[in-house]
Amino acid sequence: MSAGNVLAMSDRAAVSGAGWTASLGSMRIVFGPGSLARLGEIGAELGGRCALLVTDPGVSAAGHADRARESLERASIKTLVFGAVEENPTSRHVDEGVRFARPQGIDLIVGLGGGSVMDCAKGINFLLTNGGRMEDYWGTNLARKPMLPSIGIPTTAGTGSEAQSYALIEQEGSKRKMACGDEKARFRAALLDPDLTATAPLKVTASSGMDALSHAVESYVTTRRNPVSQMFAREAWRLLTGAYRASLDHPEDVDARGRMMIGALLAGASIEASMLGAAHACANPLTSRYELAHGVAVLLMLPHVVRFNEPVAGDAYAELARDDAAPGGEGDLAARLETLRAAGGLPSRLRDAGVPAAILPELAGEAAAQWTATFNPRPVTRDDLQMLYEAAW
Repeated sequence: MSAGNVLAMSDRAAVSGAGWTASLGSMRIVFGPGSLARLGEIGAELGGRCALLVTDPGVSAAGHADRARESLERASIKTLVFGAVEENPTSRHVDEGVRFARPQGIDLIVGLGGGSVMDCAKGINFLLTNGGRMEDYWGTNLARKPMLPSIGIPTTAGTGSEAQSYALIEQEGSKRKMACGDEKARFRAALLDPDLTATAPLKVTASSGMDALSHAVESYVTTRRNPVSQMFAREAWRLLTGAYRASLDHPEDVDARGRMMIGALLAGASIEASMLGAAHACANPLTSRYELAHGVAVLLMLPHVVRFNEPVAGDAYAELARDDAAPGGEGDLAARLETLRAAGGLPSRLRDAGVPAAILPELAGEAAAQWTATFNPRPVTRDDLQMLYEAAW
């Protein structure tokens, strides 16, 4: 099924609550409430006999990891669980996962969790199959050997990592974000089960939803944008703005949670095609230094970046504003983002998030070194980035 078919189906499937299977490039997408039960079936189709299930303590505590393992084992797939992933994973987490998995004869990898888990699962795949260190794959298509088939199962509607070939891994010690991408690292299947997001704490739903919204906004205007990336971003924006408040106010609303998951996936696909911009460049130092949730960090910066970019991207921002599916959404995009951020109960200023003013020049230097800054539609200097931090402070 083509990308266009996925877009055409997305709204209807989420509204009906029906399950469906489609494809996005070479990746199979399985959507529907309760679809986690199909994991074993999908793993067996990929030839799995011994799976590494990568997850985190919160997902395990919610019971999702046990259900995933049971599904795999019903399909006669031996399953080993690596559940030590933390938020913003570092190369240390990847190394620990590799040491755990290497003696086991793994032939399938499953990432069950948020973006941190799915990125760590990709990182483990790099090292388990190609050896070396995570730093060896910092860049694009640097893996020389085949990689294991893998399945991404998001438990939040946020990063869109399930649709991307990149693993974002923090370098242990330096706290620099390493974007390690390879077509071979892309998940062979993405399993979207809205029931998995029902157990997420409200603040996680709020911050991850803001992350997905920021992906749609930034990827829509980057210097690498193209008709395909903009198609994904625009549909993601429409789905996400229409469902965000309902996903917060009515966590039992499976249709709203389904729309959020599909929107996050499409926004992730847009990133894959067009990259991100200055808001993410500014957010990465904040998450590394102050352990802010990534969605919180990005949305502290994004309205200011939108205003900075208005002279060159104003028409594109106006298109998104017109597509806003929420009542009263059409209008100033930056103001709309601030309204959505407030609806999630997220901090509105850097100082409210514990960031001291004295550190802003240093943060600007770190943001200037981020890869995503180079794709911002309006060129940004270190001074510009400091100005953006000051506006957000």
